[in-house]
Amino acid sequence: MEDAKLILVVDDESRMRRFIRMNLDLEGYRVIEAENGMEAVSRVRDDLPDLVLLDVMMPEMDGFEALRLIRETSNVPVIMLTVKGDEDDRVRGLELGADDYVTKPFSPRELASRIKAVLRRSEMPASAEEAIIKVDDRLQIDFNRRRVIVDGEEIKLRPTEYRLLYHLVNNAGWTLPHETLLAKVWGHEYRDETHYLRLYITYLRQKIEEDPAHPKYILTERGLGYRFVDFKKAG
Repeated sequence: MEDAKLILVVDDESRMRRFIRMNLDLEGYRVIEAENGMEAVSRVRDDLPDLVLLDVMMPEMDGFEALRLIRETSNVPVIMLTVKGDEDDRVRGLELGADDYVTKPFSPRELASRIKAVLRRSEMPASAEEAIIKVDDRLQIDFNRRRVIVDGEEIKLRPTEYRLLYHLVNNAGWTLPHETLLAKVWGHEYRDETHYLRLYITYLRQKIEEDPAHPKYILTERGLGYRFVDFKKAG
């Protein structure tokens, strides 16, 4: 089982950790545990898990603070676990770099589905046929080498940001509906999670646009979806 994905389960309740471990074992994953935020940060650094299940409500250091520290050094996919279903909490976690959110109590089937979806989109999409795409003098994208160059500087994209940019650029000039982008980037089970898409469009614009408030690459088609500028036609 050396090739099985390694999942770090972080929760201050040993009963919850045992429950999750038992179900992940049945799914064929390798599992390691941490009972607090500081231990989670150390285990991410030392054990290099493929995915982290991170409880929000923990004493001393909550999941949000642990996530903030993890994101300083790692892009490991993180799913937040919480008893709260409040949208503000979900948005806060996503803004800090979480990849998904599962509200307690959850079924083993729901958790397994979310883990598979997050792991699936952490894998980069296949390369485009054209090696280097020159959008304009400011923005170039090399899909084969997974590089994005803005003003001569390479910028770092998280896997989900990269997948979103990949689908937008490869459909340049076409409006992609919200549901289509969510299905392609996150998976079919996320077609109604429009707040995910809004956040990641914002992240991408902050990284590639000269003026994110007035984007010229990623355009909003109100009520419909998003469109990447038709740079081939413009050229």
